[in-house]
Amino acid sequence: MAALIAWGALSNAAEIKTNWIWSLPDYLPPPRVPIDNPMSETRFQLGRKLFYDTRLSGNGKESCASCHVQALAFTDGRKVAVGATGETTPRNSPSIANAAWRATLTWANPAMVTLERQMEGPLFGEAPIEMGVNDNNRKEILARFASDADYRHDFALAFPNEAEPISFGNIIKAIAVFERGVVSASSKYDLYLQGKATLTPEETRGKDLFFGEKAECHHCHGSVNFDDQFYHATTREIETPFHNTGLYDIDGKGGYPAPNRGVFESSGAPDDMGKFRAPSLRNIAVTGPYMHDGSVATLEEVIDIYAAGGRDVASGPLKGDGRYNAHKSELIVPIDLNSQEKSDIIAFLKTLTDDELLHAPRFSNPWAEKRKAGIDSKGSQAN
Repeated sequence: MAALIAWGALSNAAEIKTNWIWSLPDYLPPPRVPIDNPMSETRFQLGRKLFYDTRLSGNGKESCASCHVQALAFTDGRKVAVGATGETTPRNSPSIANAAWRATLTWANPAMVTLERQMEGPLFGEAPIEMGVNDNNRKEILARFASDADYRHDFALAFPNEAEPISFGNIIKAIAVFERGVVSASSKYDLYLQGKATLTPEETRGKDLFFGEKAECHHCHGSVNFDDQFYHATTREIETPFHNTGLYDIDGKGGYPAPNRGVFESSGAPDDMGKFRAPSLRNIAVTGPYMHDGSVATLEEVIDIYAAGGRDVASGPLKGDGRYNAHKSELIVPIDLNSQEKSDIIAFLKTLTDDELLHAPRFSNPWAEKRKAGIDSKGSQAN
């Protein structure tokens, strides 16, 4: 049975009144919410509009949804993301679903711990350029929203008692509220946990392998969010592990190709080479290609790499045998899996797909709805 939990913002929930209700399974506790950005339906709906609005980009052609497509569980199907200028980023676009329960955001930055802070990267970043907002176009972009009567109303409602509610600070807050509200908890596996669905024999065998000591997938993906950086409103000790999974060894000394060298990029510590956050496996069947750089095309290839204890790149500029990477996690070891067992694990992973998330009107593009209704959206649309 789902628990309906009204939640404010951390310790001052009694002081900040919102109209927000978390509708979650009993095994999924409400997430932690920043004190200065409480959940509310008005902010969620404003954030949803902004998330899909191309007017938020420097060139007026890109939106957050350009790299986070609902039908792909809010990923983009590309190896790596492409920004407003056509410049590629070095990383694969992660899903925003259940981001509210992640202790750190992005692939390899231990300091990136809030959605509000994370938003500054794609908005204002210059290397690479994603949304393309800069000092030269900030006023122009804000003017696009200030000239829209609906937006003036929405911002005033979401941020009452502010003289100038249309600001980048409030844009970031609203989008962060929308992202926190994108919850994935209606997969077949969720229904199974609630006694509403039955797994097939193949899926059951895969589940037992996944959580068992043979395949050992659960060591990095054992939380209710199928990752290992899961935290929530009452978490006391937050763990933020990062892992080198032996994808590369380009120099025979454990090297990963720049600029995708994991936590090493920020810490400079040799042992951090190639360490990345283990992503959630929820909706994994629809979020390929895989790994931090999108270099693995299929789930079958992913399973083969882990069964081998790493990846041997046989030729080319990235040549090297990651199975012997000096910095590889001790959790990544060869696993003797036959073809049936690999198939069973993949069958189980497919039960983590949440079709409701992929099609829910609540998370969909509101500008598309307006166009269907014949209402002028002033040119705003998602790619």
